[in-house]
Amino acid sequence: MQNPFDLSGKVAIVTGANTGIGQAIALSLAQAGADIAAVGRTPAEETVAKVRALGRKAEIVSADLSTIEPIQRVVDETLAKLGGLDILVNNAGIIRRADSVDFTEEDWDAVIDTNLKVLFFLCQAAGRHMLSQGAGKIVNIASLLSFQGGIRVPSYTASKSGVAGLTKLLANEWAAKGVNVNAIAPGYIATNNTAALQADEQRNRQIQERIPAGRWGEARDVGGAAVFLSSQAANYIHGHILAVDGGWLAR
Repeated sequence: MQNPFDLSGKVAIVTGANTGIGQAIALSLAQAGADIAAVGRTPAEETVAKVRALGRKAEIVSADLSTIEPIQRVVDETLAKLGGLDILVNNAGIIRRADSVDFTEEDWDAVIDTNLKVLFFLCQAAGRHMLSQGAGKIVNIASLLSFQGGIRVPSYTASKSGVAGLTKLLANEWAAKGVNVNAIAPGYIATNNTAALQADEQRNRQIQERIPAGRWGEARDVGGAAVFLSSQAANYIHGHILAVDGGWLAR
């Protein structure tokens, strides 16, 4: 009986794969058997080296995902370098913080463009290929702010709420055509991006007290969820936003 989590022979694009959650997702997919196209503005040499050490193929695809300009090239390069495209993980994203009364149009546009506009058009470009082959898995990285409002991050909250909505819309359109579109909403994950929060003794304690699991998540916790949603085990899962949050939303 075939392992339903086996990704052998699959090719995955992972955006923002150079560090943190993106790197963990790329390595988790590679451990399950997938070859990796590591996409982002910062070349992911470390990620590629680690994937290759696992015996899988890996290629860097350099692209500034603040605009839609490189999107078709990302797909074309992946196909040329790795010979296929079966999985897309939209992990790249940015955040800007300010009180809503002071929030600038520049910060609004930068976050919406990267987190929502580029994500949609990369889904579109990859989706065209996946639809033509009758199979594919798309995993978007949403947020707890796809469910909650947050504070001082208006464009980020709007973008991640939009990611959840687009995930459902694309699932409605593509589910019957063999393409699964789902999302992961990470909770508080211990990465370099959250180092300041972890170092703040009071804030760190408040966060852990609010999480039923009593600890920060690890990047590999998100990686495991990405493997699941990219695998045959998730063939009948469409338009779902999977919270990997230690129980935060259940509190």
